[in-house]
Amino acid sequence: MEAVTVSGQIRTDVGKKSTKAIRNAGQVPAVLYSKDKTIHFATTQKAVKSLIYTPKFKVAEVEIDGTTHRAIIKDIQFDAVTDDIVHLDFLKLVDGHSVKLEIPVRFEGTAPGMRAGGKLLRLMRRIKVKTTPEKMVNELTVNISSLELGQSIRVRDINPVDGVEIMSPAGAPVGIIEVPRALRSAATAEKKAAAATDA
Repeated sequence: MEAVTVSGQIRTDVGKKSTKAIRNAGQVPAVLYSKDKTIHFATTQKAVKSLIYTPKFKVAEVEIDGTTHRAIIKDIQFDAVTDDIVHLDFLKLVDGHSVKLEIPVRFEGTAPGMRAGGKLLRLMRRIKVKTTPEKMVNELTVNISSLELGQSIRVRDINPVDGVEIMSPAGAPVGIIEVPRALRSAATAEKKAAAATDA
């Protein structure tokens, strides 16, 4: 499991004025939640960049006052104008305790529909799952080797992983082989020609 180290400094004052000052200083106010306690701290945009702006699933190693906490991001708030990160919520991971998270899904194989000129459209990039820290995986996979033109692959088709419970609706489409406009036009023309011949 790929991890990103996030260094932070404890925040003793968590009021609006202090939070604004932290943001003005180019830092990001954050909270680390756990069963035992809640830690307010400040980090930097740079420290969390590789954790957030990535299609991969990564774990955070949050270092605060000499103590490292293994955690995942539970919530991110962005500035509506600048798109900068303005607040982060982390959840501390505890072995044996289930957590809900979103894992990337990767397609395996080559669909016959693609060889026939179709285009693979990705409809879901991440799947909601429930698992424990020791059973977490970087990604889920789904095989598309049987997909023909116009067919879709669904959540229920994702390869099962021991200890990982999929929470997304089983019938939700993950990807579809789209029929290109040129092929649709050709098929329509063929049908019209066939109809004219029959008449």
